[in-house]
Parts: sequence; C-alpha cells; structure tokens
Amino acid sequence: MIDPADPQQLEQLLRRHGITLEHRLGQNFLVDPGLRDAIAEAAETGPDDEVLEVGAGAGTLTIALAPLCRRLIAVELDRRLMPVLREVLAGHENVELVQADILRFDVAGAFPHGGEVVAGNIPYNLTGALIRKLLDHSPRPRRLSLVVQREVAERWTAGTGASLSTVAVQVFAEAKTVMTIPAASFTPVPRVDSALVTLQVRPRPAVDVDDMDQFFRVVEAVFQFRRKQLGGTLARIAGIPSAEAAKRLVEIGIDPARRPQTLTLEEWEACYRALKP
Repeated sequence: MIDPADPQQLEQLLRRHGITLEHRLGQNFLVDPGLRDAIAEAAETGPDDEVLEVGAGAGTLTIALAPLCRRLIAVELDRRLMPVLREVLAGHENVELVQADILRFDVAGAFPHGGEVVAGNIPYNLTGALIRKLLDHSPRPRRLSLVVQREVAERWTAGTGASLSTVAVQVFAEAKTVMTIPAASFTPVPRVDSALVTLQVRPRPAVDVDDMDQFFRVVEAVFQFRRKQLGGTLARIAGIPSAEAAKRLVEIGIDPARRPQTLTLEEWEACYRALKP
C-alpha cells in the first residue's frame, strides 16, 4: 500500500505524476505517519459515520479515515492530484473522490440529512468562508476536525469573537484544540505551526436572534472597520447618529470606544439586538 505520509513515498508519487506543489493552493502535505493517524483518530468516526474530507491532497489523511467510517467523500480542488488519489485509494470502495472547489461543492446534496463528520487540513485563506459554508445553514455536520494555522486555533478557542470566523465557530460549535503540529511535519515546510481543532456542533446556535443571516451581515460589516471604535462603526451600519449609537451601547454595558475583536459572543448578540438596522 502506498502511504503518502511517508516523505520518500510522497516524493516518488508526486514525481511519477509530474506534480510540483503550489503555495497559492496552500499545498503543505503532512509527512508524519504517527501524527496523521492521531489526526484521523481525533475525528472520532465510527463504522456507521459519513465523512467529508476537505482538501484530500495526495490522500494522506484519506487512507487513514477510510477504514474508520462507512462512507467518505474526499474533495480536492487541484485536478492534477486526482490520478494520485485514485492510485493511493485503489481498493477503498467506500471513498468517493470529487474534484471541486469546496466552497462551491453541494454539501447538503451529498449529506441531505446532515450529521456528517468534516475533516481536513485547511489553507489559512479558506478558514472563514469554509466555516460559514458548513455551519451557517441546516443540515449541519455533527463534528468538524480540522488542521488549521495555530493562530486560527487560538482565536477560535478564545473568549472573544476576534474575527468573523471566530464568531461563526462560537455561535455554532464548541471548539477545542487537540494538539499542536510543528511546521516541520509538513512538506513544503510552512512558515508557522498548525493545530488540530475539533468543533462539536451545538444542537442549537449559541445566540438567540431573529435573523441569523442578518446577524452575520452585521458582524461582517463591523469587522470591515476592525480598527475603528465600535460606536462610530455601529452608528454607520444602523444609520443613526453616533451619539445615539453610543447611548445604546452604554445602556447595554458596552464602552463605545472598544474595538470589535474584544467583544464576547454575548456582547455581539446584545449589540445586534440594540442596533440592528
């Protein structure tokens, strides 16, 4: 069996198919079989589970996940890697290989009842959009087990909504950092360490708002002015005078001079209720 987590086997595999990894696609492949197996185990899949793998790459994680679930859909953007995946995964009949942009992939069509487990090594520039795609609307997955930049993991597990993707994670899931993964565990070696984060999806969102889409539009609009004081930004969004916005913020116990990245989830909900357009 070919194991792309073995550096020598991966090098031979890619050379055989004439592939050079591209930085613009976030192609940093894990080359540590022990860590790979630990990441697969952390997804906590069972024999009846369905799994969506984001960014299958050369199949490093795919071949470890395949024996641990009933059905696995592995999505990969780079068309050049499809022959590689077919070679690595030959004989794994429960694996469906899909060449597609995950942000355009019909997840609800593939998993109409939700409840799937999502796993993968996620490029930094994809994290925010992917979290919104997977969690914003039902049916939602049951759990996400994702390798992301360590900085992203730290934000997702912080007590404040430091970014749009952090707010989305905290609204829909409980995040936990499982392990840090050194940069040297990948090839090519990235500039920063990574971390494995599990997101246990909540039965219901952690904020009680009348329109979730509108709530996230407000959060997204505020983060476009993340260096500005909250009072002025919310006044602009709500179309009210700055003094009125400041007054409403003070009434709910929030200093209008604060920046958006300092707000807790409860404070985001309070801001939306007090100042929604």
